[in-house]
Amino acid sequence: MARRLRLRGPSGPSGILRSVKAIATAALTTAALLMLGHPPAQAAPYWPNEPLLSQQTYLQDTGMTRAWQQQGRLASPVTVAVLDTGYTRSPELRGRIINGYDFVSDPRRAGDGKGRDRSALGVGQFAFHSEMIAGIIGASHDGVGMAGINPSARILAVRVADQEGMIQVDDLADGLRWAAGLPVEGTTRNFFPARIINVSLFADWLPDTGCDPRIAAAVNDVTAAGALVVVGAGNEDRDAGRLSPAGCEGVLTVTGTHRGQRPDYANWGSAVALAAPSGSPQQGLAASTALDARGLPTLLHTHRQNGTSFAAPQVSGAASLLLGLRPELTPAELREILVWTATPWSGRGCDSDPRKSCGAGTLNIAAALDWVNTLASPPSNSANY
Repeated sequence: MARRLRLRGPSGPSGILRSVKAIATAALTTAALLMLGHPPAQAAPYWPNEPLLSQQTYLQDTGMTRAWQQQGRLASPVTVAVLDTGYTRSPELRGRIINGYDFVSDPRRAGDGKGRDRSALGVGQFAFHSEMIAGIIGASHDGVGMAGINPSARILAVRVADQEGMIQVDDLADGLRWAAGLPVEGTTRNFFPARIINVSLFADWLPDTGCDPRIAAAVNDVTAAGALVVVGAGNEDRDAGRLSPAGCEGVLTVTGTHRGQRPDYANWGSAVALAAPSGSPQQGLAASTALDARGLPTLLHTHRQNGTSFAAPQVSGAASLLLGLRPELTPAELREILVWTATPWSGRGCDSDPRKSCGAGTLNIAAALDWVNTLASPPSNSANY
């Protein structure tokens, strides 16, 4: 009987890279891995028929288009929570987006005249933010708008940001626990616990002293419950490790790239695990939205935006595909696979300043899927990784 995949190694990006060297030393080549596992039969190449696909260059940069060509259509009904500006009625997510819970506790900031309540509906000009993130993760492949990384993902919308896009620490901590299916006093039960939790929130108003203890405790709780927390590094050109939640142990912190380098705004440092395309102020990532500049419903149209907020959901979408193949993977194993298979930085790295590191490399979805497909049975010494 095939044994469960165990990927163990020192914590943090530097430890993970040491583990990669150990794997190389052990000569775990692609050929050897093929002998260990039972790769799936060759699937017919697949190409989404979405009008916006040619503008979604990040899908090529992260190996998603290569995965479609090699493995065919990839989709899995894994639940991914988007903790952000709230629920939107996006036609790109029809039938797969869940109106979760509103954790904005201050009625004055909420914009809907309420405190916490059972409707996570987004309010105000930043409502598009969560819609764009959800679309990157899971927009349908239906010949309209954009192509999501996992078009079968269930999106659980949890509102933790007010109408100005700001958050309170306790609101975020409670939102994290609720998204993972843990009880939160004063709320209704979450019947759709998420395995992946995406947090693409600005953190520059929180103390610049590292991870807030309340968020750290929440991250520990949801990780123990089996959910991986994927976090945007932030957009202030500073050390992500000094911020919450990007600097919290146990989260998978993602910074941004543009044309293979760190854009000037993207946060950096040892807390960053890997990077994904985030665009530039002159050339943002393309996505479809059905909200106007005021956050009101309108016809589906193209919107461009840059920032690490939109790098993180690429990693969340990839993680949901991996869970579709191997639902028993733990948050630590998911993190390690995504980091190990990242495309390494070439030459001087992501930035000419050696302090401004960007993790192990750029997200490589095709390589991560290959790894999981191939390791149907692990090597005998895999417990040491």
